[in-house]
Amino acid sequence: MNNDFSYKIIVVEDVELIAKSIVRNIQQLNMGFDIVATAENGKIALDLIEKYTPEIVLSDIKMPVMSGLELMSIINEKYPFIVKIIISGYDDFVYAQQALKFQVKDYLLKPLKEVELQNMLSKMKIYLDAQRQNTKMLALAGSDVHKYSTDQIVDMVITYLQENFSQEISMDSIASSLNFNSSYLSKIFTKRMGENPLKYLTNLRINKAKYLLARNQDLSIKEVGALVGYENQYYFSRVFKAATGVNPARYRGNS
Repeated sequence: MNNDFSYKIIVVEDVELIAKSIVRNIQQLNMGFDIVATAENGKIALDLIEKYTPEIVLSDIKMPVMSGLELMSIINEKYPFIVKIIISGYDDFVYAQQALKFQVKDYLLKPLKEVELQNMLSKMKIYLDAQRQNTKMLALAGSDVHKYSTDQIVDMVITYLQENFSQEISMDSIASSLNFNSSYLSKIFTKRMGENPLKYLTNLRINKAKYLLARNQDLSIKEVGALVGYENQYYFSRVFKAATGVNPARYRGNS
């Protein structure tokens, strides 16, 4: 299969034999993907991501030093345009749920079957090709793209987030609603605001949660979480504590 353009992949796996097997299988499939590096844990992977800026990071969940889920969380915050794929030997829905919260595109189980790997890569190629084409269209359609200044576009994103923060939101849904490329939106938003749109969204939700907790004592913690976009109460509590240093109940008690 001939490819005029290849997409870069970093494989993150602490078991060397498994990592080599994944690399070999991807190379043998010859679907237009280039393995630029491998890493044995998330910490090493972050340095490699900074160096290579891959389109895809393929990572195990359980690893020493920094787990795959921790890695996915950081990538989601710092590099929301990178496609994230989890591979795990743990057939556990909890892991899958956690991974999905970080906008992970796919979740595969070890031992990895070649047909499953091929299906996943086919889907990712279609997705990445579409993203690349959208970028080209934005570059070519100068009059349409430039009828808004970057400040106006960022303001559009902010308005969208403020009006829809209680709903499920991803970079793709923001881009689709505003008819812009997601990578482009993330780039200009981060440049102006100092944080990517999803980080801004989290801060928006937490600030609203603080207000509800302090002013609406009749609302339960679960109800407050749902009102600001977190259906899972325990996940809401974790995000809230990470942002404020205390859980929602303690915050309410101190208000």
